[in-house]
Amino acid sequence: MCFHAQQTTSSDTVHRHFGTKGPITSGIFNGFSHPQITAITDKNPEETCLMDWGLIPHWGKDPSIKRYTLNARLETLSEKPAYRSANRCLVLVDGFFEWQWLDAQGKQKQKHLIGLPSGKPFAMAGLWDEWVNPKTGEIVQSLSIVTTAAEGIMREIHNSKQRMPIVLLGNEKTKWLNQKPIQAFHEFIAHAI
Repeated sequence: MCFHAQQTTSSDTVHRHFGTKGPITSGIFNGFSHPQITAITDKNPEETCLMDWGLIPHWGKDPSIKRYTLNARLETLSEKPAYRSANRCLVLVDGFFEWQWLDAQGKQKQKHLIGLPSGKPFAMAGLWDEWVNPKTGEIVQSLSIVTTAAEGIMREIHNSKQRMPIVLLGNEKTKWLNQKPIQAFHEFIAHAI
């Protein structure tokens, strides 16, 4: 799974890399605190926006569901009501963290920062939705990071849960935003990480 990430690259560099404009968050993020993180949506791929980490579906009665929607499993997206009508987005980071279990019980763990060898920012596959707070009328945009089965070195690092976020490189970013069928991503793993 992916519950901790960072974005420490300068805003100018992020915008040059992705060809965008708009707000950029910076820092180390713990998904369980539901921070705002930087995304690019399928509705406006030329601009970045800030979204809460933890998807609240548009039909949600209250925001409490976000505790369970930090990640979305690629293999079961069509089965989960929260994701069936969600839109696609790119989640912009320059690294994410995973903990390797050093013993069978997970009492000893080693933290790993995973990023591109170049140190450049990259995009993870995401899903987003817009929810209107029925009490205040506030519009909340929120997202989930899409994960898949761990492959390669990630099987050794994330050896307890065997999951990893889907990292989109090159034209895979555009294919994700342009609604390439989910089935096509079941076989896709970014090997640059």
